[in-house]
Amino acid sequence: MKRLLLALIILALAGCAAGSGRPRLPYDYWYVGLAAPRFMEVWVESVDVIDRRGLAYFRIRAGVPAYTNNPLGWHKGGGGMKQVSNVDLPETLFVRWQSLVEPQTYKLRIDIPQWVRDEMVKPQRIYCQGSKSWETDYRKIVSIGMAPGGIAKAWVGGPCLANIEIGRYQAKVEPLGPSQGETNGQYAWPALEPESAAYIKQHSIPYESW
Repeated sequence: MKRLLLALIILALAGCAAGSGRPRLPYDYWYVGLAAPRFMEVWVESVDVIDRRGLAYFRIRAGVPAYTNNPLGWHKGGGGMKQVSNVDLPETLFVRWQSLVEPQTYKLRIDIPQWVRDEMVKPQRIYCQGSKSWETDYRKIVSIGMAPGGIAKAWVGGPCLANIEIGRYQAKVEPLGPSQGETNGQYAWPALEPESAAYIKQHSIPYESW
């Protein structure tokens, strides 16, 4: 992790030296969405990004994700959204999160394929159910789903466009533990919500469903 942070810092400094003007995108910002299966409580420590210009941005997203309606299987995109402003299209995403039901801390690198960036700037004419009108929309949402066992998935989608799966990933255990060792092994929440604890006690963690 120290090597990773050093590499990100070097990239950030190199990018700043080369100039960090406003990205040339057909919209003002794209989004990162985070989600987890119902009852499978998660605390996201950090989502970092290296954009296609080689610039590094730290903690563009963190905190509690949105939860699906079902503890089994995937939500197929979406989640709790946050705008990512003045950042070009993603080249690489780094995600570190605490799986509170285990508990365990995971870290994951997601390399974004070129087809995803192509999809993010391709205008598409579609009838939007939300506004009940025809609109030009873009797949400008990159969403990440996190499940116990360090299993993750990523999708790209748009407000009115269906999500397309980018990939399924196996995260690594963070050897430093929660908060990279700064909390002496203490997780963000020492106890689960009563509903979550009751589900886990009755059904256990459904690892095989992800």
